[in-house]
Amino acid sequence: MANPDEAGPDESGPDETGIAEAETKQAPAKEVTMKEVAAHAGVALSSVSRVLNDHSDVSESMRKQVLDAIEAVGYEPNLLASSLRRGSTMTVGFIANDISNPLFAEIAMGAERRLNEAGYSMVLTNSEGNPERDEAMIRLLRWRRIDGLILSVSDEERAGTLAELAKLSEPVVLVDREMRGAAIVSAVLSDHANGMQAAIDHLLELGHRRVALISGRPGLRPVRERVHGFKVAFRARGLDLPTDLLKFDSFSASFGEQATYELLAADDPPTAIVAGGNLLLIGVLRALQASGRSVGSDISLVSCDDVPLTELHSPPITVIDRDAVEMGEAAADLLLKLLAGGDGPLVTEIPTSLIRRASTQPHPTG
Repeated sequence: MANPDEAGPDESGPDETGIAEAETKQAPAKEVTMKEVAAHAGVALSSVSRVLNDHSDVSESMRKQVLDAIEAVGYEPNLLASSLRRGSTMTVGFIANDISNPLFAEIAMGAERRLNEAGYSMVLTNSEGNPERDEAMIRLLRWRRIDGLILSVSDEERAGTLAELAKLSEPVVLVDREMRGAAIVSAVLSDHANGMQAAIDHLLELGHRRVALISGRPGLRPVRERVHGFKVAFRARGLDLPTDLLKFDSFSASFGEQATYELLAADDPPTAIVAGGNLLLIGVLRALQASGRSVGSDISLVSCDDVPLTELHSPPITVIDRDAVEMGEAAADLLLKLLAGGDGPLVTEIPTSLIRRASTQPHPTG
């Protein structure tokens, strides 16, 4: 008869395996309540509530006492429930057109910094330049009960986007966009027209007449304003506008590259190019390099927005500059005024300036 003490591992009874598995499972953690925090701190429940809601009528010693107790007992406040009780989530949505663009990253950083100073959190989403995603993100953020929205739409006239915005009862601030079909909407805008006029004046003074502009679609405010500044500069000198050198499509690097190849292959190619965005600039530089054209000596080049590439490129690139972080801060400031009960629409304009660098040189023939 076999000794049960000598049984191998395969002869263990089913109960032993079940016990081992049960011992490895942990019971769900018990939720710690505010009452337990109050008991541990030795204070009233109302004192814990005032600390959690950042009430001004709380001494520093009381605040430390409660915060120490929260850490000791492992209490985690239910912010969603608290926000719904007071009718505010203290959350703002930000829909960026293309977060891979350094410009939008800086705008978002400025907005978040200012909102955090005011006690708000910011939820950042990215539409990737897709109008359908604009609509989906507006809808999603509305469902999340945001207190306000900052956004840069991909299409200013799209009916679906206007319809989604109309469902928002919360204040909205546009970043460099105009939506005439929307209800009362505030905006922070850049002075693109004067910036572009200054850039074209600079190129015309250097003797250039065949000046190309590569940009996104004219349906967006920045493009419309830049084209206006471009035309004003030529007409002010009584010069014919080089309409054959105006290329419009997307703000992508691929379009910048394609448009530059087309311009260089023309019978009367440009002697200067203006890239209407820093992603377009990447494509322009690729095409110029592949075509054996040197920036500055063979062709003058201007870009929009002073990103690291424009400063570090050899030679450094002349840019139409604006303060992107200031744009984000201004957008947040407008939204905070509206959240505090201010009447809209509110509009702030950010100036632009021309930074002249070695990429723009006199035309060889003057």
